[in-house]
Amino acid sequence: MKSDTHFNIHLFLHFFFFFGTFLLCLSSSSSVPEEFLQASSHGGRGLTDAEAHYIRQRQLLYYRDEFGDRGEEVVVDPKLVFENDRIRNAYIALQAWKQAILSDPLNLTKNWVGSDVCHYKGVFCAPAPDNSSIRTVAGIDLNHGDIAGYLPEELGLLVDLALFHINSNRFCGTVPHKFKNLKLLFELDLSNNRFAGKFPRVVLKLPELKFLDLRFNEFEGTVPKELFDKDLDAIFINHNRFRFDLPENFGNSPVSVIVLANNKFHGCVPGSIGNMTRLNEIILMNNGFRSCLPPEIGFLKNLTVFDVSHNEFFGKLPDTIGGMVSLEQLNVAHNFLSGKIPDSICKLPNLQNFTYSYNFFTGEAPSCLALPDFDDRRNCIPDRPVQRSERQCKSFLSKPVDCSSFGCPSFVAPSPPVVVPSPPPVVVPSPPPVVPTPSPPAHCHQSMEFRTLPLHLHPSIDSFEKFSTSNLTSTQP
Repeated sequence: MKSDTHFNIHLFLHFFFFFGTFLLCLSSSSSVPEEFLQASSHGGRGLTDAEAHYIRQRQLLYYRDEFGDRGEEVVVDPKLVFENDRIRNAYIALQAWKQAILSDPLNLTKNWVGSDVCHYKGVFCAPAPDNSSIRTVAGIDLNHGDIAGYLPEELGLLVDLALFHINSNRFCGTVPHKFKNLKLLFELDLSNNRFAGKFPRVVLKLPELKFLDLRFNEFEGTVPKELFDKDLDAIFINHNRFRFDLPENFGNSPVSVIVLANNKFHGCVPGSIGNMTRLNEIILMNNGFRSCLPPEIGFLKNLTVFDVSHNEFFGKLPDTIGGMVSLEQLNVAHNFLSGKIPDSICKLPNLQNFTYSYNFFTGEAPSCLALPDFDDRRNCIPDRPVQRSERQCKSFLSKPVDCSSFGCPSFVAPSPPVVVPSPPPVVVPSPPPVVPTPSPPAHCHQSMEFRTLPLHLHPSIDSFEKFSTSNLTSTQP
């Protein structure tokens, strides 16, 4: 009797968690009709904030146990014939995913039937990187599908996957622990979904990853500093709930694009940013940074977009910005910057848009007014329209800013590599000349024939094996 009771409770909880998941994946402030929420809740009333929070917490517990495992039971029909074992594993992974999908209004997964997974909509195959004679699943693209559901652990069976794009859907929960098996994954795009929980550290275990897009989700907490040591080309983690200080190794990142906007980053922008010489775009807007801008940003000669608007930056604009010759868009609006804008900034050869409104600047060069697009409103600039009141300006400018008071660590440039000089050549003295053996006495009437034996050289032959690695390139039609 006790066993039956436990079994019934287990079934009830399983149904409750799944139904809660259904509500959460389908619902947002505008996605589910109010009458559906009311009908689905206790006593005909809508979910309270406490109930919604409870369901979300239980949902996360359901999605991942202590070992990171969650999955669907997929039974493979023995009548199905697969062209190779990898395609069979892909079938298991995709069928498990199909079972985890709660809503597919565009019927993108309708044809996910049968053993020929390479013809499934949104699934792309290519020759296996280690065996070109067989096909394997190399890419998945379900962007803009409006699909609701979650990601099962079986997706870790797609070991040859290079591209995984599911942006603009309603997937929720967490990123599967078994994603660690996707050793060839090159691009991961989970943006514009409803994923939650801590930063998915499993992405740090993907050795080939170059493009990471987690923006427009509900991830929270800190971002591991190891992220900035990975060999990534693009990082998009904007519009989440991350909250932490940028670490000193931020400048180690080799990215060309990084967008951290609309989170709760705070503290300083580390001076190590000057090491990011490959950087083309950086957007830090609408966070909680509170410091002065480091002069090392002037080292970013390839930067085209620099946006630090809607923060709490103080002090003057660094003169070094005048050396950022590739800069096209510069936005420092809605901060507490002051002083005069250097003429060298407004004379940058490629600058098209310079927004410095809602600060406390006291002067601007005529070259700033000649830019194709500029905004200097709500500053303290004499003879310019729409400025702050004299009282506001006087109150703020009467308190000089000491940038050292923010406690930002000083930038220490990386030490140049130590060159160990080669030791001087060792001079080996030549051996003394060999004194020939004297000829035998003349009374020996036997004729003598002297032979000089040649010195045979045996050069050693070094053999070098050349190895080449091939990258999986998947071109989507």
